[in-house]
Amino acid sequence: MHILQEKILKLVSEKNIGTMTLREIGALVGEQYPQKIKHHITQLERKGLIKVNKSHGLIQKAVQGLIKNTKLVSVPIVGAANCGPATIFADQNIEGYLKISSTILGKKKNVFAIRAAGVSMNKASVAGKTIEDGDYLIVDTSDTTPRDKEIVLCIVDETATVKRYVWDAENNQVLLVADSTKDFPPIYIHPDDNFLINGKVVQVIKKPK
Repeated sequence: MHILQEKILKLVSEKNIGTMTLREIGALVGEQYPQKIKHHITQLERKGLIKVNKSHGLIQKAVQGLIKNTKLVSVPIVGAANCGPATIFADQNIEGYLKISSTILGKKKNVFAIRAAGVSMNKASVAGKTIEDGDYLIVDTSDTTPRDKEIVLCIVDETATVKRYVWDAENNQVLLVADSTKDFPPIYIHPDDNFLINGKVVQVIKKPK
């Protein structure tokens, strides 16, 4: 996220900037050009991070969770996870929100969405849906102790990857295994290595064909 967007988002939490001019907002965030302020407010609105009510002169921060008077849930999107070799950095900045029916999502609350990038899990199935490049994966952050062969989001060497977790007790090692139509070697990890399990993949939101 652009530093100006971060400043504006913080300012929205403290003041109703909808009653201010672009120059007044710029003075508070250290930007002299009003058009830049307008651009970044528009970007924040497109990402679903703020709501702009022009008729009431109101700009407010969007709220994660149930959307009032609907059965939709706003799930934060935190970037992409490489489902091929682990080369995409795990950036935790919120890019926007997925609006998902609570019927599709179920009762999970501590979740975020991440985009699948790559084909190394395209034979895997989560709740009956395969994981293909461009799909959104719903990750349950409350479940960070996976059972054998569950699909998890891991951070290895500061990169995010989605793989099947396999515990190899005989050799005292963790394997992060691809489940793909292509041949990807496993990632071998010692239990004492510095790696992080962010959570279990519990749902796949398929991209349109």
